[in-house]
Amino acid sequence: MKLSKFVFTAVAFGATALVALPNTSKAEWPERPITVVVMYGAGGGTDTVIRTIVKEMAKSTGWKINVINKPGAVGGVATKYVNGKKADGYTLLGAANYNKYASVMGHTKTRAWRDWQYMQAANSLGSWSVHPDSKFKTFQDIIAAAKANPGKVSISTSGTGGLWHELAAVVAVSAGVTLKYVPYKGGKNATLAGLNGETMIAGGGVHEHIEHIRAGKLRHIQQTGSEDITLKNGKVLRSVGTFLPQIKSQLPFSGIYNLAMLRSVPKAIQGKVQKAFVAGVKSDAFAKIAKRKFFKIDIRLGAEADRRAAQVEASTAATFAELKIKGAKSPAELGLPTPANFGAWWAKNATK
Repeated sequence: MKLSKFVFTAVAFGATALVALPNTSKAEWPERPITVVVMYGAGGGTDTVIRTIVKEMAKSTGWKINVINKPGAVGGVATKYVNGKKADGYTLLGAANYNKYASVMGHTKTRAWRDWQYMQAANSLGSWSVHPDSKFKTFQDIIAAAKANPGKVSISTSGTGGLWHELAAVVAVSAGVTLKYVPYKGGKNATLAGLNGETMIAGGGVHEHIEHIRAGKLRHIQQTGSEDITLKNGKVLRSVGTFLPQIKSQLPFSGIYNLAMLRSVPKAIQGKVQKAFVAGVKSDAFAKIAKRKFFKIDIRLGAEADRRAAQVEASTAATFAELKIKGAKSPAELGLPTPANFGAWWAKNATK
């Protein structure tokens, strides 16, 4: 009896001990939904690209990914929001142009290659279009009017100090004219401004104008590619280099679409996100939208993305300083070199 009682007690105690042992197995990341915060408005080029890639990322991994928009301050609002979140990979930044405008315009103190890990997906081309009833029939019409009335010919942009502002300013300076730049929150709204007659010219990207051009709701004026683009219906979208030969060597001028996470996110998580990102960009769904909207797929990760981020920021800071854009920080203020000295500077400052 004593032995039986001892065996029973021992077995009972052992069972209790087994139940009480802590669960040391770790759930695999992600354990909950991921949020991607797009820095421009819904329906614009950046939003369309990011949502397409994110949808394919979710499809290839089974992850739950939500997308929200926080436009404003040419990316500064979304940047500050994501930067304020925990660096655990659950909040990502849906960005454009390596967020260079927010830095150059002083809306954020974070720097792309120092504080963030960017992933590049594709490039897009800038575009000028006008309403079909516009008195402007050609690029030369716009330039003639702008020369006769400096600062009076208005063009919509996706925000002061943003991509379409930069490209419009570079073209205007090369043509020797001054335009009136009217900022909107995102490329879609800038396009609508032209459609609604709020501005004389609709600034934006070819991808934001193309459906309206095909439908006859916008008349195309110029695009910033190195060559003319011929549509299936025979309509030709003329390269700005056709009108300004002196600018040809600088073409194409393009936008860049990115996904980013804080650099302090654990490397293992970064690797998972990058793998899913590449799968999303290489998907058939994204290839179709890239072809339809004239995007060029150009994947860059890690050190290659870091270098590109620093390079485009240095270029834009120099351009804005030359154009004397109000509020823009000079390359010296940002601790950046001139574009000509970038290679040597990067060799010393490259992220490790």
